Amino acid sequence: MQRRLAGHQTVSGAGELTEREREVADLAACGRTNKEIAAQLYPSPRTVEDHLSRILRKLGLTSRAGIAHRPVELDAAPAR
Repeated sequence: MQRRLAGHQTVSGAGELTEREREVADLAACGRTNKEIAAQLYPSPRTVEDHLSRILRKLGLTSRAGIAHRPVELDAAPAR
């Protein structure tokens, strides 16, 4: 399901998150830092930052704090 936001930006939602993006989103929603996420999942902190950028774009959010407000949507959508 896609929806349009102001400025004609298309947002696809949590259903478009990869399995790894979903893992990163879950940890970010719990308040973990990029460095803590990297230590737990084994990518570099820069890779975590890239994942978070894609997550924010896909969910139409502007900050990682918004990820914590979308847990129902994250849980309901199947990983890709």
